Amino acid sequence: MKIRAIKTHKITPADKNIFSILDRYVVEIEENSILAVTSKIVAICQGDIVDKKSISKRDLVKRESQFYLAPETSKYGITLTIKDNFLIPTVGIDESNIENFYALWPRDIQRTANKIRSYLTKRFELKKVGVIVTDSKTTPLRLGTTGFALAHSGFLALKNYIGKPDLFGNDLHVTRANIADGLAAAAVTLMGEGSEQTPIAVINDLKFVKFVNRNPSKKELANLNIDIKDDLYGELIRNANWKPGGMLSPKSWFIHTCQIRGGGILWKGGGIAVENEVFHSDE
Repeated sequence: MKIRAIKTHKITPADKNIFSILDRYVVEIEENSILAVTSKIVAICQGDIVDKKSISKRDLVKRESQFYLAPETSKYGITLTIKDNFLIPTVGIDESNIENFYALWPRDIQRTANKIRSYLTKRFELKKVGVIVTDSKTTPLRLGTTGFALAHSGFLALKNYIGKPDLFGNDLHVTRANIADGLAAAAVTLMGEGSEQTPIAVINDLKFVKFVNRNPSKKELANLNIDIKDDLYGELIRNANWKPGGMLSPKSWFIHTCQIRGGGILWKGGGIAVENEVFHSDE
């Protein structure tokens, strides 16, 4: 695997079009390659930013989350949140590498990843090319951040080892490799988290990746999520004192949609207890 980070100008709210940035800086990309783009520059170009003078970060986190834990529960005053199938600090809101604004997670991020893949196939006349929109996360009991994929397109995100033998002929029972997150982690390591100014990367020599000439299906995206009854960390998350965020609507929002990759919250046909209330579907 080879990764090449691409330096750009400083992306600011004056930049309104992610494709103009790709036109300028992605001058070549080969068949069976993957383009990694940080969610930060996508958010800035899409206008998914909020003036710091208009709202406090604490109130913004509450507004943008589906569930959150009160920041007082953290020694660092950081709010742990759930949004869009992820367990993430401060609902992904970021203040780094942007002035006077909070950067949110991009709206309709899967749609954007699909559009970038389509753009690459047409511009470079490719059939099989992938896209990853990246961000960074923390891991419980481990110091430091690692990259992960907020969205992907053009390749299979999971590699299933279940039923296949290991080196000694023993059948594997639970292993699925998350290719998208692994690639995102590698790309983010090279793109950097500080002043590197390299928010785009091209990944190639990917013999272990299965490319497909299409966007991920709804079923494939759903398969990235874990039912809480099957989740290794389900008991920990289920017993946390979650509070309802602004993105949670008891009347229209069904708990079936609230799952987390690698550690999720989902009760089929039921509800989630939040501050002595239980939210159920309208069905």
